[in-house]
Amino acid sequence: MQILMRSRSPHQRPGRAAAVAALAFLLVGQHAHAQVDPLPCWNEGPARKAVLEFVRAATDPAGPGFVPPEERIATFDNDGTLWVEQPIYTQVAFALDRVRKLAPGHSEWKTEEPFRSILSGDRDAMTRFTIQDFARVIATTHSGMTVDEFHAIIKEWLAAAKHPRYRRPYTELVYQPMLELLRHLRANGFKIYIVTGGGQEFVRVFAESIYGVPPEQIIGSAGKVKFEYGRDGEPTLVKLPDVLLLDDKAGKPEGINLVIGRKPHASFGNSTGDRQMLEWTQAGTGARLMMLVHHDDSRREYDYGVNSKIGTFSEELMEEARRRGWVVISMKDDWNRIFPFEK
Repeated sequence: MQILMRSRSPHQRPGRAAAVAALAFLLVGQHAHAQVDPLPCWNEGPARKAVLEFVRAATDPAGPGFVPPEERIATFDNDGTLWVEQPIYTQVAFALDRVRKLAPGHSEWKTEEPFRSILSGDRDAMTRFTIQDFARVIATTHSGMTVDEFHAIIKEWLAAAKHPRYRRPYTELVYQPMLELLRHLRANGFKIYIVTGGGQEFVRVFAESIYGVPPEQIIGSAGKVKFEYGRDGEPTLVKLPDVLLLDDKAGKPEGINLVIGRKPHASFGNSTGDRQMLEWTQAGTGARLMMLVHHDDSRREYDYGVNSKIGTFSEELMEEARRRGWVVISMKDDWNRIFPFEK
């Protein structure tokens, strides 16, 4: 600690009692600062312990797990890891609303699947949508506009849309324990990347404001764009319906290598779509931390996994986690608070 000292005249010398009081204040202040809990929403247990021990090992220059500052990379899945993904992914909810908004200009959608089921509100039919069905919806609703126009549409939607259960904006449904984890890692020199199967441009719109992760540190599924000149002659990028990168499963380590060029030392996910990212993270030296969020709290959030098409946490994934020593976070047991708005 550096203390600024100013010269005093003989008549301004403090008394002994004042000096002792000042020293005591400094010592108490230092002790209180050292005792601040970086993870107050994490209950005592293996998950919390794993985080603290990993950070301690990674930042101890005298220890065998030391990670040089330039190599301190941590990657996080988004849906189901940083915020709510049930009953449907947030971006899918956005896409479905876009179909309804664009429908007046597409009379053919009244009889054409998958649009007919969306417009009629046939939830049973929508639960049977294939990946190709969703891909068609995304391609139709996420293209034919500039990147800037797309960002503006997302911001407008996020400002108005509410989650069907919590009746709050989706941007409020982030996990408070994970926000604490992000802050703790950053405070110890880690650079955070979000590696998501969701749309890269979609997540870039809100990630900095709610997670503190800037657009250049978002790796997600990406569509192709085309450089053009607008009506005013200014250069612009227009979104195309073609896929550039599907950032899920094996696509996650591929995207990490493409953008970061380093293996992460810590990775966090919640489903089978994150398995390869955690395997890739573990395949290195130095301190390593691989964690999976298990949704097992139906009272405060949701209880799902094996039988869910969204955020599937299969028995095979649980077995691999046990075998490889990955840490499974129980929402019910490990988190004493889930959302920032909870009291």
